[in-house]
Amino acid sequence: MHATPHQSPDFSGLWIPLVTPFRGGAVDHTALARLVERLAPTGIAGFVVCGSTGEAAALDEDEQLAVLDTVARAAPSLQRIMGISGYHLGKTLDWVRRLAERGIAGLLVPAPNYIRPSQNGIRDWFEAIAEASAVPIVIYDIPYRTGISIARDTLLSLAAHPHICAIKDCGGDAAKTRALIADGRLQVLAGEDAQMFSTVAEGGAGAIAASAHVQTERFANVLRLLGEEKLKEARALWQPLLPLIEALFADANPGPVKALLAHEGLIADELRPPMTRSAANLLDRLLAIDAAISRQ
Repeated sequence: MHATPHQSPDFSGLWIPLVTPFRGGAVDHTALARLVERLAPTGIAGFVVCGSTGEAAALDEDEQLAVLDTVARAAPSLQRIMGISGYHLGKTLDWVRRLAERGIAGLLVPAPNYIRPSQNGIRDWFEAIAEASAVPIVIYDIPYRTGISIARDTLLSLAAHPHICAIKDCGGDAAKTRALIADGRLQVLAGEDAQMFSTVAEGGAGAIAASAHVQTERFANVLRLLGEEKLKEARALWQPLLPLIEALFADANPGPVKALLAHEGLIADELRPPMTRSAANLLDRLLAIDAAISRQ
């Protein structure tokens, strides 16, 4: 028997998949709190904690819980989605149960990485996690990280589960995206930043966008205007953001966004291996683009 969510979840709007600041090799909780406090009043729906942008693979469990607690203290009124990943189902279920007490709105869950299971195996994976979780599940369809694509029929089957409520769509399949939007049971959140305008314009619910660490209000306003069906106004705000998005992903995420935030004095420009800092010439490009957007 599956658990019942405390309330009908709503994952619409703009979510920031938070970077994890480091200083001297340790998580910099002071910088994390400062960053969260700056982003909180910008019109976002909430934060994704310990996703791929947060370098969660380089954090142990205690560090992940401490990061989640810092975000909760810094912005208690905003919702938090916790990222999880793995390929050992038993250990993953234990972690899901531990997270049940942390006051989160949902879990962002990819297919098991490295294993490349069948679609039946993927279905079993998500259903087992949904059964064990006290909070709703946001499916994370990201084949280039997991090595396996979640098929349209698999997603439509999982949409029948009352605890599986949304999808972060990095699947790269526009027809699948449209089919999920048309089906209507899962809230579709763009996970590829450059596709957030088209996804929401076609009826998607929002986006989880690392780029929105900067120019956050502008990103949030694009989604707000699309929701109000003010397409022309939304497009005018959106188009200048495209070069910024392109530059922020010109090197491995979150290197470029950390460099930009570090230049603003919010965090140190530090990542954990095997991630590396972005080149100085990319930062120069980012600063020029960001300044040009701000002048508009």
